[in-house]
Amino acid sequence: MKIICWIYFLLVVCLITFSYPCVASSSPEVFISTSSFEEPALLEAEVEPIDPGKATESLTYLRPESSLPVQFVERPTRVAIANAPPAPVEAEGDAGTIPDPIEPVNRAFFTFNDKLYFWVLKPVASGYKSVAPEVVRVSVRNFFSHLTTPVRLVNCLLQADVKCAGIETTRFFLNTAIGFAGFFDSARTGFNLEKQDRDFGQTLGIWGMGPVFYIDLPIIGPSSLRDFLGFIVDVSFDPRTYLAFYFATISYANTGGWVLDKINEASLSLGEYEELKRAALDPYIALREAYHQYRQSKIGK
Repeated sequence: MKIICWIYFLLVVCLITFSYPCVASSSPEVFISTSSFEEPALLEAEVEPIDPGKATESLTYLRPESSLPVQFVERPTRVAIANAPPAPVEAEGDAGTIPDPIEPVNRAFFTFNDKLYFWVLKPVASGYKSVAPEVVRVSVRNFFSHLTTPVRLVNCLLQADVKCAGIETTRFFLNTAIGFAGFFDSARTGFNLEKQDRDFGQTLGIWGMGPVFYIDLPIIGPSSLRDFLGFIVDVSFDPRTYLAFYFATISYANTGGWVLDKINEASLSLGEYEELKRAALDPYIALREAYHQYRQSKIGK
C-alpha cells in the first residue's frame, strides 16, 4: 500500500510540473480600453407611450465597440434610453465547469480505466456478486467504512464541525459494541445517526481552495489536484497506514483489503457506469462534469 502511495505522489508531481505551462497559456488575456469615450448615463424613467407631438427629435449614436445602433428619444421633461448597456458576460469556465488543461493525458487514463473496468473489475465483481448475497456485501462495506472512522473524525474537526465529530465518535463506539465491529450499521438503523462523509479534499474546498484542475488517475479514477492531495492526506490519517509501515503481515492484509473493498463496491454499483456511457455523447466529459458537480455539492453542504 505504501508503494502505491509513493507512486501516486510522484505521479501528481509530474502532472503539476508538465501541466503548469498549459495552465499559464490557457489563462484569458484581459484588455483594458483606454478610450476616453463615455456612454451617456442611464436615467431612470417610467415607461410611457411616446407622444409624437411632444418629441423634439430622435438621435442615434454608435457605440465605439459595436456597430449596433442605440436609440434614445429626448422629451421636454425627461430622456429615455431605449437600449441599456449589455450585462457583463460570465467568464468561460466559472463555477459550472472544472479546468482540464491536460485533457489528452486524462483521456488516455480514462481509456485505461474503462478497459480495466470492463475486462477485469466487472467480471470479477459479477462473479463475486453471484456467490455473495447482498446482505453480506453490505456488511463488508460497513466494515471497511467503520475502519475509516478516524479519517472522517479528523476532517470533521478540521472543518470546525463539532456536531459532525460528535456523531462520528458516537457511531464508532455504537457500531463497535453492538454492530459486531462495524459489520452492521447499528448507529444508523437503531439511533438514526448517519455517517458523516468527510475527507481532506472537502476540507480544503470548505476553506476556500478550488479544484485547480481535473485529473483522471489510473485505477483511482476521476479526481482533481485538490482532491488527490486530500486523498494522500487521508491515507496518512488512516491508522492502518501506520500499522502497515511497521508490520509486513498487516501491510499485505491492508493491500488485500483495499482490493476486496474495490471489488465489493463495484458489485454494489454494477450497471451505473454502463448507464452513464449509454446516455452520454462523450462519456469522458460526462464523467468529468458529474464528478465535479458531485464534489461541489459535497463542499456546499
